[in-house]
Amino acid sequence: MTTTDARPADPLTPDARALCDAMAAAFPPPEAGAEALRSAARARLGDIPPAPTASANGVPVRLYEGREDLVVVFAHGGGWVLCDLDTHDRTCRALADRTGATVVSVDYRRAPEHRFPAAEDDVCTALAWAADRYPGRPLVLAGDSSGGNLAAAAALRARDGGGPPLAGQLLVHPALDHRLEGRSAHDFAEGYFHTTAHMRWYWRQYVGPAGDPAAASPGLTADVSGLPPTLLVLADCDPLRDEALAYARRLSGAGVRTEVHLHTGVFHGFLGGTGVLPEADAALEGAAAWLRRLGG
Repeated sequence: MTTTDARPADPLTPDARALCDAMAAAFPPPEAGAEALRSAARARLGDIPPAPTASANGVPVRLYEGREDLVVVFAHGGGWVLCDLDTHDRTCRALADRTGATVVSVDYRRAPEHRFPAAEDDVCTALAWAADRYPGRPLVLAGDSSGGNLAAAAALRARDGGGPPLAGQLLVHPALDHRLEGRSAHDFAEGYFHTTAHMRWYWRQYVGPAGDPAAASPGLTADVSGLPPTLLVLADCDPLRDEALAYARRLSGAGVRTEVHLHTGVFHGFLGGTGVLPEADAALEGAAAWLRRLGG
């Protein structure tokens, strides 16, 4: 009798696996601390072309002026701790180029120096500023990962606090639920670049020992009705996948026009792989097409 040592097939595409492993090898574990993680996030950025900056009522923003009416207020990811305007410059430029929209990239305050709700406050301030600067133009909130959390939270606050009306919200693999109880948080806890351990660490930095993580979790809000049309762009091999799918179901059940673009064979952060991963280019073009429809 002969036996074979059967191994489960890798759910990532070969190109995604190669990129995932390269990114993971250059990224420290959470116990390395905020500064080490920030340095890793900014490594190999290359030259950043100049773009206009402004003060959005005290919050720094970078502007990518477009030819169309649509205005996208964008919050970058990075676990509320890492990343900045530079790390997401390519993404914002690509959105502006592919849609003609004006993109307002928000340099919100980061944890742990500034805990919840500082970042959320800054995104809301930038949104109000954008509404004043571009009166009458359709407004969209957008963000990836922790930035998706901030976009979703700002949309809720705009709804509840009489904020500017929104044409939509674009949430790219958003962090919506601090509990991390979905099956995906177990299945993709390690080996897919963004680990569940990193995400738990990010939540601790953002909320702090005395904070209420539920209050910072848009996915746990009691009422999701009355929110604008929503697109969720998700990676199948992502610890955050299931909480985003749960939010999509809640939105749809509450009558919110909701789309989910679930990309298989890729991992959390794959959108940064444009030009390398066909799935990243397809995801970006799908999001851009959705935004163009909102802009009319």
